[in-house]
Amino acid sequence: MSSAEIRQKFLDFFEKRGHKIVPSSSLLPTDPSVLFTTAGMQQFKEYFLGKDSPYGKRTASCQKCFRTSDIECVGDECHLTFLEMLGNFSFGDYFKKETIEWAYEFIVKELGLEIDYVSVFAGDKEVPPDKEAEKIWLNLGIPQLKIKKMGREDNFWGPTGLEGPCGPTSEIYIKGIEVWNLVFNEYYQDKNGKLTPLKQKGVDTGMGLERLLVAVQKKESVFETDLFEPIIKEIEKKAFRPYKSDQKSYRIIADHIKSAIFLISEGIFPSNVERGYVLRRILRRVIRYGKLLSLPQNFIITLAQKMIEIYTNIYPELKTKETDILVVIQNEEEKFEKTLELGLREFKKMKPKYNVSTGLIEMGLSGDELFSLYSTYGFPIELSLEEIEKIYKECGQELPKDIKDIFIRVFYESLKKHQEISRAGVEKKFGGVGKDAGLIQAKFHTATHLLHAALREILGKEVRQMGSDVTPQRLRFDFSFSRKLTPEEIKKVEDLVNQEIKENLEVKKEEMRYEEAIKSGALAFFKDKYPEKVSVFSIGSFSKEICAGSHVKRTSELGKFKIIKEESSGAGIRRIRAILE
Repeated sequence: MSSAEIRQKFLDFFEKRGHKIVPSSSLLPTDPSVLFTTAGMQQFKEYFLGKDSPYGKRTASCQKCFRTSDIECVGDECHLTFLEMLGNFSFGDYFKKETIEWAYEFIVKELGLEIDYVSVFAGDKEVPPDKEAEKIWLNLGIPQLKIKKMGREDNFWGPTGLEGPCGPTSEIYIKGIEVWNLVFNEYYQDKNGKLTPLKQKGVDTGMGLERLLVAVQKKESVFETDLFEPIIKEIEKKAFRPYKSDQKSYRIIADHIKSAIFLISEGIFPSNVERGYVLRRILRRVIRYGKLLSLPQNFIITLAQKMIEIYTNIYPELKTKETDILVVIQNEEEKFEKTLELGLREFKKMKPKYNVSTGLIEMGLSGDELFSLYSTYGFPIELSLEEIEKIYKECGQELPKDIKDIFIRVFYESLKKHQEISRAGVEKKFGGVGKDAGLIQAKFHTATHLLHAALREILGKEVRQMGSDVTPQRLRFDFSFSRKLTPEEIKKVEDLVNQEIKENLEVKKEEMRYEEAIKSGALAFFKDKYPEKVSVFSIGSFSKEICAGSHVKRTSELGKFKIIKEESSGAGIRRIRAILE
């Protein structure tokens, strides 16, 4: 059974049981406390808290997810950074009985798989043991010996972000791997970790498609399934050595290329901060492991094309944005080649030396110096550590964990100190705007809409939003345009935005279905990001966009808009940074 068949089989199963099938939301969540969408429930978070769902009380989805916590684990049999999460959800409707019975039916009767064992929450001081789930499993014929009782670390899930719904879980294991996590949302956890019972109970389940495929397709790992096998074979052709010779390198390259194309398709570009840093890190790891396999220059392009081909029927936006994705990858590969050359040259100046008389390696560098390599040359800490480990191996030794931990700790202390200094400098330069981040971000969100409309007015309707970012200090806006803006064009854009601010236009919010919003003239350049029901913000007759951010009531609240930088962000993409004075 192929991945496409299983994906559809799951959705059909729950559609027949009264669930509305909801498309995957964006990898960029509306929750500002998390960088990426890590679970299927994130787009439904507010419905677990009592808000009426436009989809009804039962939904199911196949959600794109990205997890930074698993980056270091990639290379084993089951961990991935990008994955697809199959899930069914209940908002105050069915609860444990139906959830567990349907999960059992789908796994055992629909797929013909055998459950190794299941787990339930053992209970602790705050939450009682889940005897109800245990009883349901027993009634389904799962023997007591195959029901494991586990603590909060294993069998209590949530919340996503700093606070939100959470609860005890019951997990299904096949071939020793956790395949399906059934979460029973009964509590709300606040920022201090305090639990209070939810007014309505909810169900949130998550089953990794890739892990399920291991069981269905009888494979040894997720990397042998049909979602990875074509890309592994393509790497073999280029490496002139078999997959079994260096499974870890093959797996990291395959996983990270997949993650990169999905992140870039969301409008993320490599940078040294937040999401952009994550993208840069995984792309540079691909290049690094490619060198270990002696892969040819620009090998990522053909592998990315192969990966897009695998997913194009499920996520057609990848094919639509293929050219942009490949250009971003190629640019980053070229930049990193220069970084490697400069960084390695500097690294060798600080290189640890092997003392022949003592038989020990004398460290000639520190975590501070590794940070200097990163801040000056963009040379990642991961690569520095790999180079250090290589030196130890050449001397027949292993890098001691305590020394490695010191390097990492000092590096991140230096990074944190650098970020604090930078933040203080920005706040001083721009008047301490971090004092009321919520209001400031609302202002910047509104200013972003005005900037977008002004760019289309001055430069033409071919201007399309390619990404944006708002902090308490500034806004950043990426848009499609083939050349550098002239000083005259920048001034025209700036003046037009300020003109609309002076007119004190009303910022009006309307809730409507996505199709209605488009018909009404609202701009929306990332169709796959939006739910069925959306928020549309109109700023007078000047701007109308679908948006999930917060905004001010009238444009006069913004103050003066000023563009501080206009630059390239990639082939055919320009970037504007602006502040409010």
